[in-house]
Amino acid sequence: MDISHIEHIGVAVKNLDEAVSFYENVLGLKCYRVEQVEEQKVKTAFFKIGNTKIELLESTEPEGPIGKFIEKKGEGIHHISFAVKDIKKSLNEVESKGIRLINKEPVPGAENMLVSFLHPKSTFGVLTELCQQRE
Repeated sequence: MDISHIEHIGVAVKNLDEAVSFYENVLGLKCYRVEQVEEQKVKTAFFKIGNTKIELLESTEPEGPIGKFIEKKGEGIHHISFAVKDIKKSLNEVESKGIRLINKEPVPGAENMLVSFLHPKSTFGVLTELCQQRE
């Protein structure tokens, strides 16, 4: 698999505005993008630190993946995302090695990305996302 870098770390939050305020006013970072991703039932906010990003995720529906995550585990780190050149090839490779996929096919994500998640039961408890910039 051709991983180029950690694309972002996803953090589940109950209130996006409050979390953005913390990252800006306490940590001194600048939110450069807020986006709603209907397919994922989330509203996101992005911060860039060097080559890595922090993605804050607020559920737009209680039954969405982030809403369920927060209900079960509370706010906090939700996933780590790795940038790959060819997401379909990468998914085939990890699946051939016995890794359980949540998404067998990439789905639209924030920032014009294609994304797919690897099941945390196959990745030592860490929800792992592979992402590829759409062309």
